[in-house]
Amino acid sequence: MSQTLSARDARLIALAAQGFDTPRPPSVGEAEIEATARRLALIQLDSVNVVVRSHYMPFFARLGSYDRSLVERVAFDQRKMYEYWAHVASLIPMETYPLLRWRMEESQPRWRIIDLLEKVPGYVDAVLEEVGKRGPMIASDLNDPGSRKGPWWGYSEGKIAMEWHFRKGAITTHSRRNFTRYYDLTERVIPAEVLSQNSISPDEARKQLFLLGTKAHGVGTAKDLTDYFRLHDPTMRPRIRELVEDGRVLKVQVEGWDEPGYMHPDAAVADEIHATALLSPFDSLVWRRERTERIFGFHYRIEIYVPEPKRKYGYYVMPFMMDGELVARVDLKADRQKGVLRAQSAFIEPHRPKSTVAAALASELKLMAAWLELDRVVVGRKGDLVSALRSEVKNGSS
Repeated sequence: MSQTLSARDARLIALAAQGFDTPRPPSVGEAEIEATARRLALIQLDSVNVVVRSHYMPFFARLGSYDRSLVERVAFDQRKMYEYWAHVASLIPMETYPLLRWRMEESQPRWRIIDLLEKVPGYVDAVLEEVGKRGPMIASDLNDPGSRKGPWWGYSEGKIAMEWHFRKGAITTHSRRNFTRYYDLTERVIPAEVLSQNSISPDEARKQLFLLGTKAHGVGTAKDLTDYFRLHDPTMRPRIRELVEDGRVLKVQVEGWDEPGYMHPDAAVADEIHATALLSPFDSLVWRRERTERIFGFHYRIEIYVPEPKRKYGYYVMPFMMDGELVARVDLKADRQKGVLRAQSAFIEPHRPKSTVAAALASELKLMAAWLELDRVVVGRKGDLVSALRSEVKNGSS
C-alpha cells in the first residue's frame, strides 16, 4: 500500500532535497560548492549570459554570494566534477562517471558526424590523434579545423569531430575558459581511480541514476524523475517497479497529482522552510515546468525564443521564491557597461502580499547585484509588482 502525502509535504520534501532546508552559510568555500553539487547530482550548463552563466546560479540561490571562480576550481582544478551529457550538458560529481559509461558506449552517430565520416574519410580519427598529441585544445587550435557550417550553432568540421569523440567518451572537458570548452583525452582528465573502477551494467547504472535523480528531487512522478538524467521513460518503467519492490524507492500518492509519485526513502519533510532565492530557468528545482506547476502552483515558461511582441513576462524571467513558495517572477538583465542590474519587469502571483514580496525581492536583487559586481538595481515599468519593487529598491538604497 503506497504512502499518502499532502501537497504541502510534497513541496517541503522537494525543497529540502534541493538544499533549501538550511540557511545560507556565513561564508562559502570549496567545501560548500562541492557539497551543493553532490546534493543536486548535476549542474546544468547553458550558454545564455543575460545575467550570469546559468551554472553559477544554483550555487548563488542556495549559498548566497560567493566567488564564482570556486566552481571552476572545484570542478576542473581539483577534478571533483566532470562534464558530460547528463540532463543536458552538465557538470556532474566525479564519482558518477562510471554510471554514464553506457551512454557513451551506446551513443549513435547523428547526421553531422555521419556526413563528415562519409565526405572526409580519416578526418575524425585524425582529430582524436591530434588531441592526443597536443591537447588540451579547442577546435580552432586544430591544424585543419575546417570551415564553420551555418550561423550561431553551425559547427566546423573540427568541432563536429571533437563533439563526437566527447559524446563517445574518448575525450572530455579539460577546462573551460570564458565558457569555451577545452578538450583533452579522457585518461588525462578523469582520475585513474575512477577510470579503473569495475564496470556497472547498463541496467544497474540506469537504476542508480534514477535513484540519484529521486534523491535530488525528493519526490516526483516517473517522468519527473527519469527526466533528471534524461533516461528514456518507457524503458525505465519496469526498472522503477523493481526499485519499488526492492524498497530503494517508495511509491506515494500525492494530494492533487493525477499520476503516482515516487519518493526517495531518505526524503525528509521539514516542519517549514523559509528559503528566499532567485531561480535560474535552468535550476533543477524548476527545470521541468510540469513539476513546477504541480508542486508550486506556478505556471512557468521561458520566453527567450518567443518573439518580443508575444512575450508575456519578458526575455529572461526568473521565478522568485520567498519562504519556500514561488511568489513572483522578474525579467533580469545584467547591464555590465553601466554597472546596473535591470529588473525589466516584475509580476506578483495572485493572493501574495505585495509589500512583503517587494521588500524580499529588492533585498535579493541587491545581493545579486553586489555578487555580480554591479553598482545598483534599476527597476523597469512592466508588471504589477514594479511600483512596489521600485519603492523598496529606492528606500533601501538611501
